Formats: sequence, structure tokens, C-alpha cells
Amino acid sequence: MQFSDVVRRRRMVRRYDPDRQVSPEVIERCLANAVRAPSAGFSQGWDFLVLAEDDERDSFWTATTPEDGPSDSWLSGIRNAPLLVLCLSDKDAYLDRYAAPDKGWTDRDEARWPVPYWDVDTGMAALLILLTAVDEGLGALFFGVPPVHHETVKAAFGIPPGRRIVGVVSIGHALPGPKSPSLRRARRGVEEVAHWGRFGVTGTLRRGR
Repeated sequence: MQFSDVVRRRRMVRRYDPDRQVSPEVIERCLANAVRAPSAGFSQGWDFLVLAEDDERDSFWTATTPEDGPSDSWLSGIRNAPLLVLCLSDKDAYLDRYAAPDKGWTDRDEARWPVPYWDVDTGMAALLILLTAVDEGLGALFFGVPPVHHETVKAAFGIPPGRRIVGVVSIGHALPGPKSPSLRRARRGVEEVAHWGRFGVTGTLRRGR
């Protein structure tokens, strides 16, 4: 599949065939591509917790959707995903890296960072997992874990305190289903979101600039 086709076909899939598994080879390719993501200072402050067994995924859903809590109808389809990949960021890896002699900073002051690149880079790695799933003919979804459940999830899977759950990628064989009502908003075009030379100067690329 051409890269442009992968990008166009990528969408957030919320319904999966529970009887079709994701092969180990595909899982390995997803992870191998994830670690090709860029990272500030080549810090590579990410980890990926792979939940490919029924009991592992059940533990995740138990930790994030307690029986006495509110239920979301969209979760019913996602629960059938045969593969979940928790994308974890490691802030300390970045603070340590930029306190190294070749970076010139003498401390680990988090205030030096304009944005939390540990989360940004982990998000880019997650996108590579999404695109790899599409390239393999699968469906995938990136979704977040409510903060109130983070510590429960960490305890359930032995995740170190210093890791942050940036999000989860569910992967499987997609089933047809209703489109998200959010799609009614339509995709913003390049002519609307690209600003040329100065914010507010929009439109198409002017040749011969």
C-alpha cells in the first residue's frame, strides 16, 4: 500500500471482530515502527505495554470501567479489540538526557521545556502504530484513559510511578458500524488551516513566492 493511501484510509475504528486475532508478526511490525518515531535528544522516553491475551485485556477494562460506574455505548465495540497497546511516556528519560554533558544543561529543571516532549514523542510513536495497522489491512483507534483510573491501571500491570499513560491503541479487524456524529463537522481543508508567512494569511500556495 502506498503511503498516501495509508494516510487517507486511516480512521478511528471502534468496532472489531472478536473472532479474528492480530498475528504476532503484525504486532512486532507495529512496535518496530513505533520505535522509529522522532524523540528530542534521541531520549526515546517511551514504553509500550502490549495486552494480547484475553485475561490481560479483561484486567485493563476492569481497571478502567468499574461495574458501578457510568458506561459508554462506544466501549462495547472497542472491548472486542484483540490487541491493546498502552503508550507510556517517561519524563525522567528526557530530563536526564538534557542534563548530560553534551546537551549543556546542568540541571533537570522541567521549566526549560516549552511543551512536554516526552508526551509529544510518545504520541508520534502511537501514530506510527496506527499507520502500521492500516498498512496491514487492520483497523485501529487511539483513545485516552481517564486520569482517575491511571493509578489503578499502573497497579494492575506493574507500571512504574514515573511513567505516564499517554493513551491506548486498540487494533483488530474492523467491523462496519455507524459513523461518529463528530464527522458531521467535516475535515478542515489546507486552505483554511495553513497560514502563509503570517497568521491569518490563508488560502492555497502562491507559486513563485
